[in-house]
Amino acid sequence: ILASNTSGLDIDKMADATTRPEAVIGLHFFSPANVMRLLEVVRGEATSKETIATSMKLGKRLNKVAVLSGNAPGFIGNRMLGGYTRQAGEIILQGATPYQVDNVILGFGMPMGPFQMNDLVGLDLGWRARKLGGVKPEDVPITARVADKLCEMERFGQKTSRGFYIYPEGSRAGTPDPEVVAIVEETSAELGITRREISDEEVLKRCLYPLINEGARILEAGIAIRPCDIDIVYINGYGFPEVTGGPMFWADQIGLENILADIKKFQSEYGGDIWEPAPLLEKLVSEGKTFASLQG
Repeated sequence: ILASNTSGLDIDKMADATTRPEAVIGLHFFSPANVMRLLEVVRGEATSKETIATSMKLGKRLNKVAVLSGNAPGFIGNRMLGGYTRQAGEIILQGATPYQVDNVILGFGMPMGPFQMNDLVGLDLGWRARKLGGVKPEDVPITARVADKLCEMERFGQKTSRGFYIYPEGSRAGTPDPEVVAIVEETSAELGITRREISDEEVLKRCLYPLINEGARILEAGIAIRPCDIDIVYINGYGFPEVTGGPMFWADQIGLENILADIKKFQSEYGGDIWEPAPLLEKLVSEGKTFASLQG
């Protein structure tokens, strides 16, 4: 078996370059791999059942929680995460602070807010990639403008003791910085965005509902076989609070009709493909069903 830990390269393209495509598979470990229990087992178009079964068994022997995923950009977990982080970036430009957003997410039960996570990973990763790619300042996505400004000030996150937060020497616990709030407000003004008060409830919905919407698309595309697979990914790989049962189970408890109504409301207010309701979500609501009805 040829197994790749890729999180970005195409398993099918790798398989096409071999004479035994049925023996090629992705084993996407989560960082740090010695700590994180999640393992996404990524099947290609030609991957055999024997290869899948062997890889799932290997995951068990390594004491990992293995979840089968189809081969698509971002697989299950990272594909869903895009809307979450983009919304966090939009919300601070419209009136919230990074610290309000993080506190709301922490209050929900996540171990870390999106801006705390950015500081941990390093703000300079995206910034350097844009520099190397020759992206002009005016073409940088608006949700990355604040982070890029911080990088220009050599505030890369925990590695430099400054990012969205200030980290006292030797500390992993960041403290809020009024200078960052001023930079956020300055960026809003440059973009012509009128800031307003944003409630904690809106912050939570706008960060988490894109996960649900994209999860529905992933199920419809067959990337994840069952809703519980998505829940397992998010509990074990992304710190989604276990008490909720995972994002898709939690969505059933909130009521899919309520979530769809809010998604349509946000679509009318903010636009963008992120708020385009997933056809599967609309179908389930119209039939009075839940994600749990898809478990099979």
